Amino acid sequence: MDASAENLVVEVSLPHGRLDILLHQRFPCVSRNTIQRLIREGAIQVDGQTVKPTHHPRAGERVSVTWPAPKPPTVAPRDLPLVVLYEDTELLVLNKAAGMVVHPAAGNEENTLVSALLHHCQGQLSGIGGVERPGIVHRLDQHTTGLMVVAKNDAAHVALSFQFAHRQVEKLYHALACGSLPAERGEIEAAIARHPNHRKCMTVAAGGRSARTTWRVLERLPHATLVQAQLHTGRTHQVRVHFRHIGFPLVGDSIYGKQANARLTEQTGYRAPRQMLHAFRLGFTHPRTGERLEFEAPWPADFQQAVTALRR
Repeated sequence: MDASAENLVVEVSLPHGRLDILLHQRFPCVSRNTIQRLIREGAIQVDGQTVKPTHHPRAGERVSVTWPAPKPPTVAPRDLPLVVLYEDTELLVLNKAAGMVVHPAAGNEENTLVSALLHHCQGQLSGIGGVERPGIVHRLDQHTTGLMVVAKNDAAHVALSFQFAHRQVEKLYHALACGSLPAERGEIEAAIARHPNHRKCMTVAAGGRSARTTWRVLERLPHATLVQAQLHTGRTHQVRVHFRHIGFPLVGDSIYGKQANARLTEQTGYRAPRQMLHAFRLGFTHPRTGERLEFEAPWPADFQQAVTALRR
């Protein structure tokens, strides 16, 4: 895959803005650190001149971006099972299984979704982040199941990332919460940040990033509640953290709901194998055709078993 170029014109002067921030908003799938590095290296120029990342954009300026040729992936392709619901030349939609990690990490470097997609896509990959890879534009936790969309080229990657960043994607989850929620529907608006002491965990914090979840009850069970949650933002562990914040952590959540789940097991004799969270519905606009696409994924077997066990 060769280097690629992109040009854009600044529409409105931003006397208090910054070039790196403007470009990160335009290309949300590329980190600000990468954009800043490309500006310093001269790969991003304004009216043909090298500038600083802090440059204040002015209306009419022409910004040229030369994306470097992506490096080959360091992750090995692996022939792992994938449930693909839709696929074309631009993207694919899949139903992720429980236990599959999206990105390689310490302890999970081989059997990941990225490895599976590298094998499945066979060269149809996005490289806009600097490395040839499937265009992962959003993630699900290892033990969360359900729908994900993956970009297969740079144009689709940028367009889908823009939709996620600007809250144009419909994301509905089904979840089992410990206890009986006091209302039939509600809204949780609470900022989320990295936990100060447990770096792998998130928490509600005043200085965090804004996060909003709305929910409604689907079914009341003797000691739990089946809910549908809609994400209006996309923060790490958002559903899990928000439901813990209001006092009803998810069934099976060993990080955010140990005590509540211990009580649930005492009351019902049931112990969930994972957090009962499923990305049930996903809706977005196709980046090439402009068609609105909507998908739904049925509950996996363990989710259905949890609902059945808790109905008794």
